[in-house]
Amino acid sequence: MIKIAPKETGIHDLLRKRWSARSFSEAMIGDDELMNLFKAASWASSSMNEQPWRFVYAKRGSEVYEQILSTLMPGNAIWAGKAPILLAVFAKNSFDDGNVNLHAWHDVGAACTKLLLQGAELGIFGHQMGGFDREKAKNIFQYPGSLDIVSILALGYLGEADDLEEPFKSRELTPRTRKSPEEIAFTSFSDL
Repeated sequence: MIKIAPKETGIHDLLRKRWSARSFSEAMIGDDELMNLFKAASWASSSMNEQPWRFVYAKRGSEVYEQILSTLMPGNAIWAGKAPILLAVFAKNSFDDGNVNLHAWHDVGAACTKLLLQGAELGIFGHQMGGFDREKAKNIFQYPGSLDIVSILALGYLGEADDLEEPFKSRELTPRTRKSPEEIAFTSFSDL
């Protein structure tokens, strides 16, 4: 099942195809396809062209995969543990000159969006998660203080929604909705 946004939205077909799947097939993503996703991420715009995104990726069955999986909240671990690839997504929190990069997380989000759109083009779907234990991640991953962990991302080819437990099966089958442009874009600061 692919939850394509309605054609009436008027947005590009690639944007219509991208959605946050929870059900993944057993099929492993090939190394070439995975590097293609990272290549797409690398072309995101960033403040001062800093490119602050960093990804640690792991294939299902590896030690690093189990480490990433162990940081997820139980509700996410149930379905994400079936994804063939897990990524820990980081932001380099300062510029090369040492000044704080206040835009790093924004730029990492842009890179993740490019990665996910390229994935949608290849039939690879992803689900970004903020539901993980940051303190546990810091202890397990032992990453430097120059980085912030932003999210965990599950990647894979689509599986069957029927393979998911509730409430995730219902969430997988529920039609996508979005706020209207009038709810998010204004001509006055007082309307915010």
